[in-house]
Amino acid sequence: MSTMDQFDFTKDYVLEDDRVILRPITFTDIEHLVQYVINEPELWQFSLVAIQKSEDLKGYIQAAIDARLSKTAYAFIVFDKTSQSYVGSTRFYDIQLPFETTQLGYTWYSKKVWGTGLNQHCKYLILQFAFEQMHFKRVEFRADNTNKRSIAAMQKIGCTVEGVLRSHLPKPDGTRRDSIVLSITKEEWENSVKKIIQAQL
Repeated sequence: MSTMDQFDFTKDYVLEDDRVILRPITFTDIEHLVQYVINEPELWQFSLVAIQKSEDLKGYIQAAIDARLSKTAYAFIVFDKTSQSYVGSTRFYDIQLPFETTQLGYTWYSKKVWGTGLNQHCKYLILQFAFEQMHFKRVEFRADNTNKRSIAAMQKIGCTVEGVLRSHLPKPDGTRRDSIVLSITKEEWENSVKKIIQAQL
């Protein structure tokens, strides 16, 4: 069965294991996430969207919802069972169903869960969903090439570096960023990446 036959943008997909729950983000989720705009501004250091106040977060969430309606993205809010709190967000974007490809990004988590293994749980669930339920053939990741922490996290779960797009996108401060491109193919998921992440859970 193809990705086009499987992926339904109107359906509320919920992904869950013993550590995290990922559910579709809604506009009312601003109440769960606004604390991270106020208290953890460093989370947005590498964001291509300026997030400095609650109004910015409202726009960020609304854009994610609009992209779902236009069938180009599908965003999740992340609930950490350990702390019993919402701790971040992640999304599929640039979804191209005819080509069975997508990008995975807009990922951020509160500093309180950094280094706790939460990212591996999220990535395992979302990649298993992408490759095994939705039958995507490729999942791509991009990041600011100076964001070494994010790049290391992607390589840790088995992503392959493909190259760097120079002067790729404008940043909120008016400069431009170089974007590193990484990916995982369905074959890599089945042959190695799935096992790599399972070993980290």
